[in-house]
Parts: sequence; C-alpha cells; structure tokens
Amino acid sequence: MAAKSYRDLSFWHATANDLLTPRTPLPGSASCDVAIVGAGFTGLWTAYYLSKLDPRLRIVVLEREVAGFGASGRNGGWCSALFPASWSAVARHSSRDAAIRLQRAMHDTVVEVGRAAEEEDIDAYYQRGGTVVLARSKAQLRRAEAEVDEAREWSFGPEDLRLLDETEARQQLDATDVLGATYTPHCAAIHPARLVRGLARAVEARGVRVYEQTAVRSIEPGSVATDAGRVRADVVVRATEAYTARLPGHRRVLAPVYSLMVVTDPLPESFWSEAGLADRQTFSDERHLLIYGQRTHDGRIAFGGRGAPYHYGSSVRPDYDQEPRVFESLRKTLVELLPALRGVGFSHAWGGAIGMPRDWHASVGLERATGMGWAGGYVGDGVGTSNLAGRTLADLILDRETDLVSLPWVGHRSRQWEPEPLRWLGINGGLRAMTVADAEEARTRRQSLIARMAMPLLRRN
Repeated sequence: MAAKSYRDLSFWHATANDLLTPRTPLPGSASCDVAIVGAGFTGLWTAYYLSKLDPRLRIVVLEREVAGFGASGRNGGWCSALFPASWSAVARHSSRDAAIRLQRAMHDTVVEVGRAAEEEDIDAYYQRGGTVVLARSKAQLRRAEAEVDEAREWSFGPEDLRLLDETEARQQLDATDVLGATYTPHCAAIHPARLVRGLARAVEARGVRVYEQTAVRSIEPGSVATDAGRVRADVVVRATEAYTARLPGHRRVLAPVYSLMVVTDPLPESFWSEAGLADRQTFSDERHLLIYGQRTHDGRIAFGGRGAPYHYGSSVRPDYDQEPRVFESLRKTLVELLPALRGVGFSHAWGGAIGMPRDWHASVGLERATGMGWAGGYVGDGVGTSNLAGRTLADLILDRETDLVSLPWVGHRSRQWEPEPLRWLGINGGLRAMTVADAEEARTRRQSLIARMAMPLLRRN
C-alpha cells in the first residue's frame, strides 16, 4: 500500500499532519529483550512505558502496515473510562472491591493519556469535556436512570456519573426528542491518529526500534516469525487486537467486528451556539445499536456506529471498510439527531475492525514460564484501556509489584468463540436483534424484550 493511500484510510489519517511514509522494514533476523507485535496504541504504549522504566531494554515493535493503521487511527476519538465488561461481570471473576478498583484505574487513565501526550509534546487535540448520553424516549430514560442507580450501588457518586433533566441535557447537546441524559466527566475527545503517530515518534526517540511493512506470520515463546526473518526475544507481546485472528492458533480468540464512521464538513459557529458541545463533549444516546460522536478540534462532527456485518471466518479485508448502506444510515441518524445538519456536506467515510472477546471482557497478561504477553479485547473502548494495558504490561514484564498488576483484568482468559458457522450466525444475529430492538422500542415505547434475549452476545454482561 502506497504512502498516499494510508492518508486515505480515514479523516484522522488525512489530518494527522503526517505523510505516513512507511518506516524501514525489518532487515533480517534479529534479537532483542522484548518483541511487540502491532504498532497501535497497545503496542506503542507498552514500548513507551517500558523504555521509560528501563532505558537499557532492547525493544522491537513489528507492524505489517504503518503505526496506527488499524483501530488506533480510525476510531471515534473517545479517550474514555469505559471498560467493556460490566462491574458485576468483573466482580464474578474477582470481587466487588477489585471491580471498583479497575473502574477507578480507568478514570485515572483518561488523565494519564493527556499527561503523557503533553509530556511528549504530542498535540492530539486532547480535551477532557466528558460524555453525554442522551435519553430520547421513555424506555431510554429508564435505562439512563437505572445506570445511575447502579453507579450509586457500586460506590460511584455524581462526580462520576449523574442524571440530567431535559433542560440540563439540552444545554449539553440540543438534539431532537431529548428527555434527559447521563453525564460523566471521565472522557476526553482526541484526534487518535495524531496521538498514535506521535507515540511512534516518542518511542523511537527513546531507542525503540519500530519496523513497519513487516508481516508477522506466527508468534511462539521466544520468537516471532516474519517474512524478513525470525526475531528472538525473552518476551513476546501480542498487541494485534482485531487482527489477532490472522495468527495461527488465534482464529477464535477475538472476533473482528466492524464499526464505521462519517465526518461532516466544518460547521459554522452559529451551528455550535445552538447545538452545544461547548467543551467538546463526546456524545451518544441510549439506543441498543451503538452510536458515538464528537466535536472535532476544527469544528466538525465525527460520528460512527455499529451495523456493519461480521464476516465469515473472522475475515478482515480492506473492502470491508466501505459499507455504503451503513454510511447512509449514519448520515441519516445524525441528521435525525441534529436537523440543522440537513444539507451539510460529509467529507469522509471509513471503517475498521474492533476486537471482541466472547465474554466482552478485555484482558492483559504475561505468562512468566513462556514469556508470552498479551492485551486486548477492548470492544471499541481501547483508546484509554490500551494505555492502562501498556502500563500494566510494562510492570508485569519488569516484575514490578504495583497496584496495576493486581487489577482483576490481569490474567483473565475469555473462552474462545464458537467455530463457524455458529460464530457468524450468532454475531450477525445479535447485531440484527439490536436493530430490531430499537425499532420495537420506537413502536411500543417500552423497553425491548428482544434486547434482553440478545443481551448475552452484545451487551456488557
């Protein structure tokens, strides 16, 4: 893929202030202390904190395309404190206190990403304006109220999540049919490609070797096989997220599920004075089939959502990034939310895969006996979680006894996905169920029975 086409991957890549010229590939067989497979957020944060903690380490990062090619350069730009598994699900594998500690660590991570970017002089347009999730029907409002009640039960106060009435919600974002909303301050809007490309430069400045255009064929204890040769290492870290299924023996570890985005042309100040988002709050609503948006640094709306199909056999291909039907649905949904956008142009549309574990439980870990490390399974909430993963992996690799290594996601193992065709039927059936559930609620004005039945596959259970 030529350098020019990397800029065409997404709005974020096109506006990253980076030519995206590929770095030199791995020249041949090599040896190092730590080999990291994948130059996205997970791999680069891991290299970053390792190189800070022990500058003597020989660290190699291997990337098939260019740093930030995948989800790290294509996501919605939410640096959030969202963890994909629910508190109760985390507690079932650990304890109530451990689940709360993990959530508090996620809150801290939002701040840490901004601190690290500032320290490294990475201008990722970071702004911690929080997240507003609108309730636009009575059924959605009941879900919002239940979420706040649950937060109180888990010791999280109004400083973490609060319920807004209609007036307060419209002050945040004056969308159609708003009855209320939830608001959390624990999220920052960012430009993800500027952040990931800046991280790549930061780790190189610390002596980390980043090899792009280097396809990894397999990983095993002590070595990574590439087209250019074998890299031997004491520790091998898998940081491949949605691309994990390409590795032999890993096809059923994470399911690559596509999320798509569109972005408007720059909007005039008169629009923002009416619509809101004065602090660049990220936004969504309480529908079942996820949507997400942000006000970009240059005054656009970047808006995305699910709805693209899962592809048989965990396949990931460039042509899957383009789903005209989903793009049109996203534009229509955004105009329904904000009718003042009718007639406004959309400059970019793109897509990419996220990694979904069978139990929606992200994880990080290191097998000391084999030296094999991993992190991922973020289900689209990886911008912040990957930073926590990188810090945790650095502590695990260096055998540091810190609070991070005792968090309950450390060492978690999700069960594998079902073999095909069950995987294809289950995931696509669940996605379809969420669409039908939203239509059911719009028709009956009651909470969906279909959504409850599909919950085990497509919610934080």
